Amino acid sequence: MKNFFLFWALMFVIADIQSQTPFNRGVNLTNWFQVNSARQIQFTKFSRQDFINIKSLGCDVIRLPINLNAMTMGGPEYKIDPIFYSFLDSAVNWAEQLQLHLLIDNHSFDPAVNTQPEIENILVKVWGQMAGHYKDRSNYIYYEVLNEPHGISTQAWGGIQQRVIDAIRIFDTKHTIIIGASGYNSYNELKNLPIYTDNKLIYTFHFYDPFIFTHQGATWVDPSMAPLAQVPFPYDMNIMPACPIALKGSWIENSINNYQNDGTVNKVKSLIDVAVAFKNDRNVKIFCGEFGVYIPNSNNTDRSFWYDAVRKYFDEKGIPWTIWDYTGGFGLFKKASNEIFNFDLNISVLQSLGFNIPPQKVFSIKPDSVGFGLYTDYVEKNINESSSAQGNIDFYSTNWPNNNKYCIHWSEAEQYSNIGFDFKPDKDLSKLVANNYAIDFFVRGNVTGTKFDIRFIDTKTTLASDHPWRMRYTIDDAVASWDKRWHHVRIPLKSFAEQGSWDNNTWYNPEGKFDWTTIDRFEIVAELQSLKGKELWFDNIFISDVDSALVRENAVLGIRNLQNSDEFDLFRIFPNPMNQGATISYGLSVPGRVEINVYNINGHKINKLVNELQAMGFHSIQWGGLDSSGNMVSPGIYFCEIATNNVRKILTICKI
Repeated sequence: MKNFFLFWALMFVIADIQSQTPFNRGVNLTNWFQVNSARQIQFTKFSRQDFINIKSLGCDVIRLPINLNAMTMGGPEYKIDPIFYSFLDSAVNWAEQLQLHLLIDNHSFDPAVNTQPEIENILVKVWGQMAGHYKDRSNYIYYEVLNEPHGISTQAWGGIQQRVIDAIRIFDTKHTIIIGASGYNSYNELKNLPIYTDNKLIYTFHFYDPFIFTHQGATWVDPSMAPLAQVPFPYDMNIMPACPIALKGSWIENSINNYQNDGTVNKVKSLIDVAVAFKNDRNVKIFCGEFGVYIPNSNNTDRSFWYDAVRKYFDEKGIPWTIWDYTGGFGLFKKASNEIFNFDLNISVLQSLGFNIPPQKVFSIKPDSVGFGLYTDYVEKNINESSSAQGNIDFYSTNWPNNNKYCIHWSEAEQYSNIGFDFKPDKDLSKLVANNYAIDFFVRGNVTGTKFDIRFIDTKTTLASDHPWRMRYTIDDAVASWDKRWHHVRIPLKSFAEQGSWDNNTWYNPEGKFDWTTIDRFEIVAELQSLKGKELWFDNIFISDVDSALVRENAVLGIRNLQNSDEFDLFRIFPNPMNQGATISYGLSVPGRVEINVYNINGHKINKLVNELQAMGFHSIQWGGLDSSGNMVSPGIYFCEIATNNVRKILTICKI
């Protein structure tokens, strides 16, 4: 009988732990959706494979920071841009398929700007829409109201948060909501939150103590901690740095003077205990949404020691967590590396976090032997969008792209601003140059006399005499007519001329030192004039050895008339073959009811994608490869049927 009671006691303990931890450990997937509009999201920066890689580390949760308030079309309605849903839906699909918990974190956050009470109006409207959109998704999806509110009392913020919870529950009573206190999600402020009656809440806090250790080198705090480096953890008087002159008299000097007390494991545990006490007093679920150590100025051994101490204490106290971050300044990769999963992981940090250790290989740049894309409908994988744009760039313009679904639209660009494509890792293009490869793209402009440069920039070495040298080619009226039509441009790499270098606010004339073996980035730049009042569009940017690209969209921008076309114009599916999903695009010459169905090879309907009245014009829809029950279909041949006004067409889709 004694063993019987012990068994059930153990079961209750396990059940309680599980109820406190719907997920256990994971990462913040940063700098993906943290942009100023949906049309600046570089969707290909992360993929389903990255989700697979993260899960292979032993993670069961991803916190996804999103500048959610900026994903709208602005006030007063704050309607969410549909293209944002298309991107986030893919991330949600990947998480559900891989059984990873996904925390949709509203990271509309500026550390220098206090949270204003008026934000309630935006949050209520944004979260109402989000809840309506995701209400039927699985329990792997969570809503986090707002990251790190600050400059507002927790009492005032707590009331706003309640009204946002109420707005979500109008549409969605299923999903768990993550809430936090003011003071940058301070654990000390949790006790000042109201007692919420909603039974599907998780309380979050962030942990970055001792701050002068975790944030040494950070430039976004006040005052800047850029001069502070090599603060040890735990405290060691023999190697403790003196306070930098620039920080004398600040709160940072006081923290340095008190570091012998704050820089200890026991002190760290005592601060985490504040959150634990709140958890026990309220009998609620808590979660550490962020913790980490900034890489640039910290010692990696000490950094790993801090992670080990904090992570183990979280685990001991049953606190689930997501580190800040996966890639980036606090990430899991080696300092100044390319952050490639199979080459650059920081093994000691992974060990401290209790993560699995994937096998690592030694990376070396090898010459590219085949061409590759820079932009199709998206900036391509392993290329970071790195634009310096005083103007407007839309990477997902639907203004009559030449190929597929989107093109790039650039307008109101100041002189010297650019559209940038940063190769990660750097590229060795020497072999492609020798084999007569060319940069190949489509361009359209609206003002005669427009001119701009395209250029490659090599990688600056550690040599004092070296600089990031440029190779350029000027695109002007002699290359393309600015008549609002698409023009095919193909410039052999051998035709580029060395320009020089701008480095440390100094211009260096060309010295014949440009190096095709270490190319850092490609840019489209307003080098020669301001492009104010001018508009440019770009599509299908490739480096290739085959001159086979065609102008497919022959219309003059703004003049096209679908009335003279077939019932369906440019009915296309891309990519095809597809893997995880495809975009189905089509144009209607007249308004009408549109029905789009997908059939398997046996002729059985497996999903209805569209059944509604639609206006004349171009439309697109994404098929994620799911059947009507939400299950991923098997590889094979499928048929997409589109029908309207008694006209019917069918295209074949190959699922791989």
